[in-house]
Amino acid sequence: MKKIIFTLGIILLLVSICAVSLYSYLSPEQRVQPVADKSTLRQTESGDVVGFTNEGVSAWLGIPYAQAPVGDLRWRAPNPVEISPKARDALAFGSACPQYSGANLRGNEDCLFLNIWSPQSTGTSSHPVMFWIHGGGNSIGEAATTIYNGARLSREHNIVLVSINYRLGPLGWFRHPALNDEKSTAADQSGNFGTLDIIMALRWVHNNIAAFYGDPGNVTIFGESAGGFDVLTMMASPLAEGLFHKAISQSGGLNLTPVSVAENFKDDDRPGHNLSSAEIINTLLIREGQASNRSEAKSRQQEMRPEELADLLITLTPKELLSLYSGSFGGMLGNPDIFADGHVLPAVEDSIELFSDVKTYNEVPVILGTNRDEAKLFMAFSSAAVSKTFGLPSGFNSLATYNRDNRYATDGWKIRAVDDLAIAMKSAQKEGVYTYRFDVDDWRDVGLIELKDLFGAAHAMELPFVFGNFPKPMRVIFPDAMRDEFEIVSRHMRSYWAEFAYSGSPGQGRSGDLITWNSWTNPPDSTPGLMVFDTESDQGIRMIDEKISTSDLRKRFLADTSYGSQDQYCSAYKRVFSGKNFDADEYAKLGETGCSD
Repeated sequence: MKKIIFTLGIILLLVSICAVSLYSYLSPEQRVQPVADKSTLRQTESGDVVGFTNEGVSAWLGIPYAQAPVGDLRWRAPNPVEISPKARDALAFGSACPQYSGANLRGNEDCLFLNIWSPQSTGTSSHPVMFWIHGGGNSIGEAATTIYNGARLSREHNIVLVSINYRLGPLGWFRHPALNDEKSTAADQSGNFGTLDIIMALRWVHNNIAAFYGDPGNVTIFGESAGGFDVLTMMASPLAEGLFHKAISQSGGLNLTPVSVAENFKDDDRPGHNLSSAEIINTLLIREGQASNRSEAKSRQQEMRPEELADLLITLTPKELLSLYSGSFGGMLGNPDIFADGHVLPAVEDSIELFSDVKTYNEVPVILGTNRDEAKLFMAFSSAAVSKTFGLPSGFNSLATYNRDNRYATDGWKIRAVDDLAIAMKSAQKEGVYTYRFDVDDWRDVGLIELKDLFGAAHAMELPFVFGNFPKPMRVIFPDAMRDEFEIVSRHMRSYWAEFAYSGSPGQGRSGDLITWNSWTNPPDSTPGLMVFDTESDQGIRMIDEKISTSDLRKRFLADTSYGSQDQYCSAYKRVFSGKNFDADEYAKLGETGCSD
């Protein structure tokens, strides 16, 4: 019994590290306060800043790129920073934006800060800029995370690296007609405030990065998960045109939310989201005692003047606002975001169609990639195929079921985030489209359950490899025997990412001696166009030809006889083929008896 309890304790530690530290959206970097270095004094449009130096890299942390979006500036497009009369010590990260960390709310609405790492002395005054957008479902995360420290990429490859915070959750994406008045601009009315923050930060970089030895004419945006989605919003937004020149979307994709979904009641003719602004106000009215149920709240809301509704919303504290939303994995809220508003982002619902014509998006060289087992990070805590002890994964009811469900979910992710986009972009811009898959899964065996089976090459696992940062707590999951191999994979990824920032092609990396990363080829061309990152003791780093379509996924699913019951088969169909891929007739005829709701 003691052995089981001890092992579960180890699992708790390791799972916590995997799900939080490795996912890396919630853990701010802990560091000794640096000392200001007068040689780092720089002039910017928002005032002078002084940073610090460390191991050949100069750094400036917590530089404001927009006014604090507080008071009357909440739910408004960001405004330029007012010039500070004296030099600002840029020695510490700025506050995170309001978000949940477990059951606790942390962060501050005054959170629009960026950070810069620049080579200290290289004999040149202009380096490529890499602009990092963190992930976290657009509702959690911050730039001040140990994994996202840009010093190593900057030092090794003479890169100027920028990371940013942007408004999150309903403070970053929220639409309600009552918030618009005669002073509202089209940007204000868009509801895409987090998107506008990113554009504002890019504009700040364009205007100021030369003072930090960065080239404003060579900016690569890159981001992971929601950050990967946000990278694609920059490619889609006419307001971001000319502010960047290359793009890397890691585990991203793009789903544009219709205005009706963002604003309407869920029982309207054009239904809104369960967490639409109208439904959130319903919840608020019930909570404040102005209605006893949803029906009363809806009637009350429809009777209220716009000014009343606006006051009701603007006077909420961040904690009061965010508490109106139901949570999901890791504190992410699941609120509607990335609105097809017609100004910040095109008023289209099909992002693939958007990227099929260079006239409708910002054409730049692009890298699109996913991890081999994206879904396992989330499934580890929710799948019925995983047995739990004291709420922790401790074994498998059926590893085959777990792997099958992961394969459908992860392949669907790759189709949306890589293959469909790559095919569209390749057809549109002909050149400069590259893809990858991250396969590293050599984690530690903890006895009751192997982390290799539980997580595999899960969502976010590539992050420490891209930045070259493996914080000590995370090393618990990495077997000592694999550290050299992990470093090889990381070195290759850093080299390819840097070469792409320099030239627009990952080529053979900055060293010029790596495997040539071929560009994507559209079917039926079978030239290997997918770079796979894996350890040498597995199958190694290599180019393969792997293309998956929704049609392929559908054929595989319809031939699958592994489901234990018709109900399971029907439920799985709805998970695998949601939205536009759902075929009502096929669903009704599925399996032996068909499905019905």
